[in-house]
Amino acid sequence: MLLAGSITNIAAQNNDRHGTLVTETVTSIILRDNRIGIDPKRNIKVYLSPDYTRSNKVYPVVYYCHNIGQKAEQVFADGRVAQLLDRAFTTGVSRDFIFVVADYSSPTTGGMFENSSTSGRWLDFTVQELIPFIDTKYRTIHTRDSRAAIGHFMGGRGALKLGMAHADIVGVVYALHPVATGRGQLPWNNLEVDWKKVHAAKTFQDLVDIGGSAAIMVAICQAFLPNPDRPPFYCDFFKELQNGEPVLHVENTQKAQQAFLLDGTVNEAAQNLRSLRGLAFDWARYDPTTAHTHSALEFTRKLDDLGIDHEAEEYRGDPWNKLWTDDGRFYTRLLPFLNQHLIFHP
Repeated sequence: MLLAGSITNIAAQNNDRHGTLVTETVTSIILRDNRIGIDPKRNIKVYLSPDYTRSNKVYPVVYYCHNIGQKAEQVFADGRVAQLLDRAFTTGVSRDFIFVVADYSSPTTGGMFENSSTSGRWLDFTVQELIPFIDTKYRTIHTRDSRAAIGHFMGGRGALKLGMAHADIVGVVYALHPVATGRGQLPWNNLEVDWKKVHAAKTFQDLVDIGGSAAIMVAICQAFLPNPDRPPFYCDFFKELQNGEPVLHVENTQKAQQAFLLDGTVNEAAQNLRSLRGLAFDWARYDPTTAHTHSALEFTRKLDDLGIDHEAEEYRGDPWNKLWTDDGRFYTRLLPFLNQHLIFHP
């Protein structure tokens, strides 16, 4: 359960054209269980459509999983998301829903929408605290068929994970260019990480200073190879030192890949995914990390082989330049998909 929440209205534009953006502050009990210094007090951004304040209706809720390295405030910082939602609800691209962005940031790279004794039980936080809080505070439809999980990049992985693990809670999923759907074409043994420096590091800033993918790979290890008895990062690694030299630890590598890469657990989650009202994801053709595009293509093929109905599409662009424009993926693809698959009436 959550402790008492507080509310701060940061945009009271209640007219025919503009929705209202409010900030909720809630204190999580679940997120106290971590070893990286996560603040359990979390900000949650809630966008209410223009219709919400002048009606007594109940609404579906769409939960947005932001990318690592972001905070909830950044999603709304330039005003584009609110503008696109305002326009969609006014023009009928989508019927009205409540749009929620919780803060999944952390002292490292941010939550990966998983449960870890080291880097936080983010999946439990979402399902056991965030969603009940929103349902209690706002006029929502309390069924999974009126809840959607969406996200971008690592947040896209988070949206897919919510559908895989909790199809009883969310009934519609759309992932914008999700990563970690599979390994792609690059073995982890060949990743460019200076493991000697990683093992010598004492703080997360030391990992950032190493550069390359050192920080993100350690964050992955913290999420999927937690070890409470191994400071300073409280995790094991998929390259361990032997006689002072980094050597691939096969068991750790397989364990991390099985848990982190979604294709490792999709077989077990197949029935959950089949039960969703709507499932879709897309990917940008020109992602400079080609493993992401290869993995997405293989993931849709695997879903097909498991008999999981879904939409999947590759588009021309990179992972960033076709999202929040007037003719971008969020407005032209994602919002109509939600309008088609969500249940808007109790």
